[in-house]
Amino acid sequence: MSEDTNDERRRFLAAASMTIVATQLGMIGLAEAQSNKTLQLSIEGDLPSLGSATVWLNSPPLTAAGLRGKVVLIDFWTYTCINWMRTLPYVRAWAARYADQGLIVIGVHAPEFGFEKDLDNVREAARDLKVDYPIAIDNDHAIWRAFKNEYWPALYFVDARGRIRHHYFGEGEYEQSEMIIQRLLAEAGNGGVTDELVSIDARGAEAAADWGSLKSPENYVGYQRTENFASPGGAVMDKRHVYAAPARLRLNHWALSGDWTVEKQATVLNEANGRIAYRFHARDLHLVMGPAARGHSVPFRVLIDGQPPRAAHGVDADDQGNGTVIAQRLYQLIRQPKPIADRQFEIEFLDSGVAAFAFTFG
Repeated sequence: MSEDTNDERRRFLAAASMTIVATQLGMIGLAEAQSNKTLQLSIEGDLPSLGSATVWLNSPPLTAAGLRGKVVLIDFWTYTCINWMRTLPYVRAWAARYADQGLIVIGVHAPEFGFEKDLDNVREAARDLKVDYPIAIDNDHAIWRAFKNEYWPALYFVDARGRIRHHYFGEGEYEQSEMIIQRLLAEAGNGGVTDELVSIDARGAEAAADWGSLKSPENYVGYQRTENFASPGGAVMDKRHVYAAPARLRLNHWALSGDWTVEKQATVLNEANGRIAYRFHARDLHLVMGPAARGHSVPFRVLIDGQPPRAAHGVDADDQGNGTVIAQRLYQLIRQPKPIADRQFEIEFLDSGVAAFAFTFG
C-alpha cells in the first residue's frame, strides 16, 4: 500500500473522530431515531470476487456465487489497528446474533505492517481477539483493490442477491449498521428479525475512545511516516545511532534516547535501556511493537510524568509500569482516569531487540 493511501486514511480517521464527537454532543441526528424500514439503501455494485484470498481461516474458501441467498457483512481489518479494534465488539456480536438468521460476516485481513502478513501472527491475533467468523487473508491487497477500498476499518453490506447496498468507513454509527443488517435480512425473507439492538460491554483496548479528551493523533515510529521527532539532530535513517531526548517535549512530539536504528516502518533498539518519550493528551496510549526476532521477549517499564502509572496503567502494564513485549501486536500501556491533561509518557526497554511501529490514542 502506498504512503499516500495511508496518509489519506489518517486524514479520514481524524475527520471521522470529529463526526463521532459531534454525534455524541447531539449536533447531528442519531441513528436510533430511524427504523430499519425507513433507511434509504441504494445499489452500489455487485460483491467482487473473493477468489484472490491467499488463505482462509475459520472457514473453507467462500465465493461470491456461493454466498447468494445470504446477507454478507465484509469487514476490512488489520489486527493492530486500534480503530478496527474498537469496532470489533459490535461486529463480533452481530456475527453471533444473526448467524442463524442468514448473516455471514467475513473479515478481510489486509495488512498494514510487514509482520501482519505472517499467518501465525494473524492466527494468534484472531484467537486472542475472539474473531471466530471466516477470515480471508488478503496479503497482496487484491480484494482490497477489487472493492476500491482505502480504509481500516471498512464495512460493506451485501444483500442476499449479491449486491452491495451500503458501506461505512471508520468507527461509529453502530446502531444504523445493525439496522441495515436487520433490513437486509428482512428483505431476504427472514421474518424472525426483531428491531432489538445488541448490547455491548467493551473493555480494554476495545472500549470506545474518549473522543472529547482526545488531542493526540496516531503517529508512526518508522521514518517513512513519522511526524514531530524531537531528538536533537533528527533521525539517522537505517543506521545505528545514539540518541538523546530533549529536556521537555511539546505536545504530540516524541524522542528517543539510547542506541537505536530508525528504519522505514519501525525503530529497533540495539542496546538495553533505550527509551521512547512521547508527550500526549488522551485517556489511552497504545504502542504497536514486538520482538525483532520470534521467540525473544523484552521487559519494559512505563512512566507517566516521571512516575509509575499506578491507576493510569493500561492492560499490558501493571501499576508500577512493568510489562513484557512477547509478540508483534498493539499494547495498551496507559488508560488514565480523569482529569485528562498533557502528559509525558516514557517507556524504557530493559533488553535490546524490540521494534516499535506506531503510537495510537483513545
